[in-house]
Amino acid sequence: MNGEAVVINETLAIPQAELTFRATRSGGPGGQHVNTSATRVELTWNIATSPSLDDAQRQRLLERMASRLDSNGVIRFVEGRRRSQLQNKETVTERFATTIARALEVPRPRRKTRPSRASKEKRLREKRQRSDRKRERERPSADE
Repeated sequence: MNGEAVVINETLAIPQAELTFRATRSGGPGGQHVNTSATRVELTWNIATSPSLDDAQRQRLLERMASRLDSNGVIRFVEGRRRSQLQNKETVTERFATTIARALEVPRPRRKTRPSRASKEKRLREKRQRSDRKRERERPSADE
């Protein structure tokens, strides 16, 4: 994790100033320690107003991350599994970077292909064998 920016991929790095970190008390087991220390870290980032994104990237993120965004275009990541605030901050930042990088990936277009002659023949051969197997299971007719 870089001190001044979170590197998403080779073309995008988001400055730390755009990210909002908030520490809160963790829930779950842990006894008295959990009740007194704010180790849970919440990271928020506004995709809709981020100056780091170009229009294509912004549109792609808004479409791909729509289910995770609030009404203002803010995405939120929470981490509280570790006992240290620093560890939780590092973990949530890594998760943020990998999630955003995955959402920005443009899938390669599918090229149509035609089945080869061998694959067609194999499919027909297997169909014939399956048909023969089912025919053999039938009750013999009265003339046999």
